[in-house]
Amino acid sequence: MRLLTDEQKKWCETIGEFCKKEIEPIMLEWDKVVDPSKAIPFDAYAKAFKLGLNTFEIPEYAGGNKVDLHTAAVMYEEMGYYDGNFASVMQTTNLALKPVLIGGSDEQIKYFAKHILEGKGYAAFALTEPQSGSDAGSVLTTAVKDGDEWVINGEKCFITNGGEADIACVFAATDPSKGAKGLSAFMVPTTTPGFSVTKYEDKSGFRTISTCSLKFENVRVPAWNLVGEEGKGFTYAMKTLDKSRACVGALAVGIARRALDEALAFIKERVTFGKPVSTRQGIQWMVAEMATKIEVSRQMVIHANELQKQGLPFSKEAAMAKLFATESAMEVCTDAIQLMGGKGYMKEDCVEKMWRDIKAYCIFEGTTQVQKIVISGAVLSGKAN
Repeated sequence: MRLLTDEQKKWCETIGEFCKKEIEPIMLEWDKVVDPSKAIPFDAYAKAFKLGLNTFEIPEYAGGNKVDLHTAAVMYEEMGYYDGNFASVMQTTNLALKPVLIGGSDEQIKYFAKHILEGKGYAAFALTEPQSGSDAGSVLTTAVKDGDEWVINGEKCFITNGGEADIACVFAATDPSKGAKGLSAFMVPTTTPGFSVTKYEDKSGFRTISTCSLKFENVRVPAWNLVGEEGKGFTYAMKTLDKSRACVGALAVGIARRALDEALAFIKERVTFGKPVSTRQGIQWMVAEMATKIEVSRQMVIHANELQKQGLPFSKEAAMAKLFATESAMEVCTDAIQLMGGKGYMKEDCVEKMWRDIKAYCIFEGTTQVQKIVISGAVLSGKAN
């Protein structure tokens, strides 16, 4: 049982009503779209934006409807329950804003938020490159100062919302000789000359999300578009990912909850040898393990967010939450298919889609292995409790 505040209950009701009407009826059909450049159901997502489901991490002074960390986690979990793709589009837009919230001025936060609020509603976090995924410090995209402007050149890949974003937070080397310490962050409107989408990825899952390669050819932005301080980009990126990991964990909890619910509905109705499948001890033990993994994952998300809320170190706990929640959700989705047998493996069922979708959560915003590096580093340093 979840203990929710009145505000959280209201948001859950709003999200549930919206998703049942606008997302659930279309998600399986949109998952079949062949052309990845046309993957996003724009009309449905536009309606979500009007409800503020992409702006609940934007401060009120910048036009958003910011909620506290625990409420944000509840909202992400609820969106994930109905469709992880939909939830990730909303989460990624807020992810792109985080470096500006961390290092930028109030005016820069307003500038970035304005592009989301007055544009199509999407933003992108542009860090990954063909040669630099987990090794974020090896970014080759450069930004060179030219008078009152920065000139950006390079390529990015696997960028969520990349083809639809009105603005992107782009990480580029302003002093390549310094490695990670020479990385800076920039606010880049996607209408800027020289910005282009070069490829839409055709993915196994995560299909109703745009995942793109981007190219920057002499993209000029005002000097003011440098987020915070020059050379602080790597720090901003790592802090962003720290703050976002519990959010990803919450999304995974939502997906796992739905997978379990779908499996429960099936095994209660399915009769074999004269009895419902749910009466079999082996099945019951699987259900118990699935439910336990979901609850532990949720509590880890809550704990990481509580540490962050109190201003205490939370990097290790956030990594643990993402690691455990995403891997557990992968296991729960796999078990749900096993419980449902052939039906669960068919593309006509949402569990098969969730099974393909959840794998991406074990990869983006730091792979499972990266989370283990973060966790072990904290433990071995003696900083972990």
